[in-house]
Amino acid sequence: MQNKLSRRAFLKAAGFASLGTAFPSFFRSWQPLLPAAVGKKNVLIVVFDAFSAYNISLYGYPRKTTPNIARLADRAVVYHNHFAAGNFSSPGTASLLTGVLPWKHRALKIFGKVIESYRNKTIFSAFNDYYRIVYSHNPLVTTLLDQFTSDLNEYVPLDQLLLTSSSFIDKVFREDEDVATIGWSRTLQKEDDGSSYSLFLSELYQQYTDYKVHELLPLFPRGLPLTGFGDQFTLEQAIDWLGAQVGKIPQPFLGYFHLMPPHAPYRTRLEFYNYFHENDSNWIDKPMDVFTENLDSKRLKKRRESYDEFILYVDDQFQKLMNRLETSGLLKDTWVVLTSDHGELLERGISGHNTPVLYQPVVRIPLLIFEPGRTERADIYTPTSAVDLLPTLLHVTGGEQVGWPDGVVLPPFSDSQVDPKRDIYAVQASRNDPDKPLTQVTVMLVRGQYKLVYFTGYSELKGDRFVQLFDIEADPQELHDLYPAQKVLGDQLLSDLKAKLAEMNKPYL
Repeated sequence: MQNKLSRRAFLKAAGFASLGTAFPSFFRSWQPLLPAAVGKKNVLIVVFDAFSAYNISLYGYPRKTTPNIARLADRAVVYHNHFAAGNFSSPGTASLLTGVLPWKHRALKIFGKVIESYRNKTIFSAFNDYYRIVYSHNPLVTTLLDQFTSDLNEYVPLDQLLLTSSSFIDKVFREDEDVATIGWSRTLQKEDDGSSYSLFLSELYQQYTDYKVHELLPLFPRGLPLTGFGDQFTLEQAIDWLGAQVGKIPQPFLGYFHLMPPHAPYRTRLEFYNYFHENDSNWIDKPMDVFTENLDSKRLKKRRESYDEFILYVDDQFQKLMNRLETSGLLKDTWVVLTSDHGELLERGISGHNTPVLYQPVVRIPLLIFEPGRTERADIYTPTSAVDLLPTLLHVTGGEQVGWPDGVVLPPFSDSQVDPKRDIYAVQASRNDPDKPLTQVTVMLVRGQYKLVYFTGYSELKGDRFVQLFDIEADPQELHDLYPAQKVLGDQLLSDLKAKLAEMNKPYL
């Protein structure tokens, strides 16, 4: 490690910067709690965006990226084969919040929204006897949360935990938010390697925002963390605010906090900068994919190093939050969930996650559930899905189950045994019209140790369709495509997947 700075100096500078930030007021409806909620445990869901299980040392990754989370896991239920329902924030988050897969809620595109019938079918409506408070750094997530305000008690504005703000984009381009965001980020944001679509404009904007937060710049060698609009923030600010806020709000509460790190750009804190420098002995040089972005191994290695160092920052701050909850006494009355909306891919010529492919790093995500009073670790290897979280949290808090989720109550909390070969799906359809049948789509089916991925409708494919089959137990790196060498197995899984897709397409024919 190089250029260390003391925690005291960091917090002093971070606190100084935040004092100069003008915060807008909260949205609050102050709905009264229903009597049925009295005596129930709180629920706190913490989502770190683009957090891949592939890069987490708790799950066997060679770099020690999560030493604190690994220690905390000794009193948690740890899910080792947990899958996102999509591979970027809009579909992945919508599935986590509604408990249904993307082909039902239809938040398929960047800045996608759920269809009208799911506006009031969410974890927030299901916990209507709880005080419900939410926040997210991610504009794609706030687009979804905007739909659910009638079932929220407190919706903390995105600007509340930012150091700089470009919220005027949302106001001026409300009808074209996705286009505006992409245009803004491409024109004015620099990548960590210094590249930008417009070097002149990006340099001007960089100087402007850097002036506003210049006290913090020495503490973040790659620059301050950014949201999708290029707004700057620190994770400390969000964690400190969250740790203080949850002790003040009415109980029982359901808190959903969706924080941007370790999402790109990967801008870690000084003490973690170059922590893994040139330590790339675990790199596996995988072949280019048909959907490659043609990034060479050298560039991907460097990005993965930065990503892993950003995870160290997440690990440090999650430990800080858990310590705060325990010290305050709140932890003994609160179910805490640590998870993500999707993973991150840094291989096969691809960097990021909004891609047609559904390899393990982009869909396998962490899930840890900290049960009040639990003192021993439990490891669950059965494949599980993001859509399982809603029914599970209702079950463990004594709530009444609702009828719409696709998921099941997770082990070890379920009253009956969960089928270890149940079908787990993920859907990528960002190029498809949400109001039409899914004809340009990637669908993943995991059944036991086998994972089948079906692509159809993409111009990049030589034919109209393409299939991959992996044994993810024997071949976790997905280096050996078993289709069509095991065609009988592959065709059975493919037939079942197509039948499910056809069923989901029926309402849109």
